[in-house]
Amino acid sequence: MNMDKETQCATLPRAEAIAQLNDTLRKTGEGGTIVVTRGVSSLKNFDRAALTAALAAYDSFDADNDPHGERDFGDLTLFDADLLWKIDYYDKDRKFGSDDPADPNVTTRVLTIMLVTEW
Repeated sequence: MNMDKETQCATLPRAEAIAQLNDTLRKTGEGGTIVVTRGVSSLKNFDRAALTAALAAYDSFDADNDPHGERDFGDLTLFDADLLWKIDYYDKDRKFGSDDPADPNVTTRVLTIMLVTEW
């Protein structure tokens, strides 16, 4: 049975529904916006394709970086630099936080990749 993303998320526990939406953004770039800070993009060895591949392959979630099981935060060492990435949830106008990050109809996801020093 092939369910659309909204129906599929509605049948999952809340944290897993959020995690799957976050995984889609991180792995495919779909379902939100990806922002790379100036610090990351100006690294000497910066390569957008390598960053995209590293985000898609990321699977180092544990109790420290993923205490709620939403897969919304991680760290990478890439381009000879320590990076962090974080997914935030906004309303569709990006003015306020989302009332329901598990509902893609009311949430805009923004994945930001930054240097550890930019945190």
